Amino acid sequence: MRKYPEILKECKLFMNIEEKNISALLDCLGAEIRSYKKNQNIFSEGDTLSHIGIILSGKVQIIRIDFYGNRSILTTFGQTEIFGEAFACAEIKSVPVSAFAENDCEIIFIDSNRILKPCCNACGFHSRLIFNLMKSVAVKNLILNQKIEIISKRSTREKLLSYLMIQAKQHNSNSFEIPYSRQELADFLEVDRSGLSAEISKLKNQNVIECKRNFFKLI
Repeated sequence: MRKYPEILKECKLFMNIEEKNISALLDCLGAEIRSYKKNQNIFSEGDTLSHIGIILSGKVQIIRIDFYGNRSILTTFGQTEIFGEAFACAEIKSVPVSAFAENDCEIIFIDSNRILKPCCNACGFHSRLIFNLMKSVAVKNLILNQKIEIISKRSTREKLLSYLMIQAKQHNSNSFEIPYSRQELADFLEVDRSGLSAEISKLKNQNVIECKRNFFKLI
């Protein structure tokens, strides 16, 4: 566990907490490390979550599968990012989404109750941890609203352009890479892959965008 504070100091959950205190904090929180192989489930829809995950390596996708088996990617998390905090802290009995390892992953899990309840050791940095957790949940809500804004568009073209313009703004550039393959982008936008590919071709022919694999440029 002691080899990870250097990675975890970059995690927003431990923002403004000194690296020397992170190891003690992990012991206080009863942190546990687990490894996952590519495509392995981390949790499934219907599970009860009590722990928050922090990614040490690899990537995790959060997905939703509807009644007919259609798959939608809600978001993807990478190294030092946290996931599952909203469900764990809200004590939801049955989570509405699933999480799986996009590639081989190593994840630290900490009990949300140990964060939210007063620390018996009266750690001076525990209150900062709670503040960071609340901030993370608030940021995730903003990201979710952004996703709703994108998929509320009526056509595949509008959804795609809305997503690309948001990416351009975040990268502060009209050229950028997205974290999704074509199928994953279709799942994220909640559209048919063939329809998405056709729309991308139209936009390229109309000189609206340039793209190659996951690289896009708004013209």
